[in-house]
Amino acid sequence: MRFNSRWVTGVAVGAMLLSTASFGVGVAAQGATKHKAYKVAYLSYALANSYDAPMLAAAKAVAAADGVKVTVFDAGNSYTTQVSQLQDVINSGQYQGVITQPIYGAALIPTVKKAIKKGIKVVNIDQILGTKYTTDQIQVAGLSGNVVFFPSKIGTQLATLANKACAGASPCQIGLIHNFQGYEPDAAVTAAFKTQLATYSNDSIVAEADGLYTISASLTDAQDMLVAHSGINVIVGSDQNCEGAQSALTAAKNTTVKLVCYGASAAGLTAIKSGAWFADVAQAPASEGQLGMIALVKAVKTGKKSGSQNPVAALPNHGVLTLSNVSKFTAEWPG
Repeated sequence: MRFNSRWVTGVAVGAMLLSTASFGVGVAAQGATKHKAYKVAYLSYALANSYDAPMLAAAKAVAAADGVKVTVFDAGNSYTTQVSQLQDVINSGQYQGVITQPIYGAALIPTVKKAIKKGIKVVNIDQILGTKYTTDQIQVAGLSGNVVFFPSKIGTQLATLANKACAGASPCQIGLIHNFQGYEPDAAVTAAFKTQLATYSNDSIVAEADGLYTISASLTDAQDMLVAHSGINVIVGSDQNCEGAQSALTAAKNTTVKLVCYGASAAGLTAIKSGAWFADVAQAPASEGQLGMIALVKAVKTGKKSGSQNPVAALPNHGVLTLSNVSKFTAEWPG
């Protein structure tokens, strides 16, 4: 899901490079508040994150097409830093709008409310800005847009797929690779995963570890799981986690453990097509960046709001990729 370094695929880039003019906004929008130059802030949770790169690239492309200057702030996975950066944006008086990518949405809410009260337009993307992780709807009054898919659904889908991957194994031993335990969205994904998994009497988690959304850490995690639990049946995690786990399985010449992943990266699509991975749950970072910036430019130029948008809601099979339908999906980040 989030934390590494990558770039959006050529196909996805072509689809993302749309200006807000295509959506009836445009630089000379009627009724717009006039500024010599429109300036917006982009609060990235981590620029070193490969999942963030296509979001930022798509957002910048939209802004550039509409003459809007984007200043990027890198929180480096620290929610306290992110709150401080938003306060700096407010205090500067330089920005008409801001895109938020919450590390911990609940902590960011008070400062977002201050920005809105100051007349700064705020659009939230990717992670939940609120305390409810079972909805993709706006949770902060006055928000100009909200482009997210909610983590609890991912967790439920992963558990359902893990059960299918167990293929009747009784008991079925599952390894879960977290990323940042105790932090959202990882905590929400995990909670939903465990709740759904508990409905299957033969399935149980026998090992858990933190992969930190990196291939290297996940490789070590998977190696440890294979040593401690030689009968493990399924490993679950983000695409980066699964890439690390696949390397561990290949090194151990283990062809029995199945991988259930989330991200729908280019690496994930390739692995699904080859049969190396059992299933993947889609995410759409470039679409989020594009739709988020379209909503923000619309808001700063016309004052109009865009409401909530879920970029994976209309994907085939509810965003679940398997060998039978992987050709219907396009990757929006390399993995």
